[in-house]
Amino acid sequence: MARIRLARPDDAEAIAEIYAPYVRETAISFEIDPPGAAEMRRRMDACLAAWPWLVAEEQSRVLGYVYAGRFHLRAAYDWSAEITAYLAPEAQRRGLGTAMYRVLIDLLRAQGYHAVFAGITLPNPASLAIHRALGMEEVGTYRESGFKFGRWHDVMWMGMTISPSVPPLHRPTAFPDLTRPLDLPVDVTLAPKGG
Repeated sequence: MARIRLARPDDAEAIAEIYAPYVRETAISFEIDPPGAAEMRRRMDACLAAWPWLVAEEQSRVLGYVYAGRFHLRAAYDWSAEITAYLAPEAQRRGLGTAMYRVLIDLLRAQGYHAVFAGITLPNPASLAIHRALGMEEVGTYRESGFKFGRWHDVMWMGMTISPSVPPLHRPTAFPDLTRPLDLPVDVTLAPKGG
């Protein structure tokens, strides 16, 4: 059983440890140098001022995290958010990424967001599977948009709407100001390791 909850400042070290191999060993992240715990805490604080940042833990060990952020700067994009997920190796293929994303999207919907998008460096079949399981569809591919490890990488963008296609009554509510947040933490049953 895993528990999905709001991230806390003391999660920064575990989050940095999960993220570091993605930076050092893959092109999944286009960062070159892994951020340390202090930088990750700064990023979390900046995110949580407006959007949710969640972690999942099992037996008090952080196994993964998801968060949302601004999709683009122009005002007409204010109802769209970019979503991101990272999992520790032992948490992959257990349904955790999808479960965390579902909670995140429910929070974004409660805030008043209309659409969510995710950028996925190709190839990444596991990430594509998680995003498709949520109902996201391919909206375009930026060809050779990042250069890492001596070669160019494509980034596929996927997206979906999460609310009815009607004019919004107001701008999205900042996450700390949400008056009807979901009950957190949320417990989820995971598939067996290696399943």
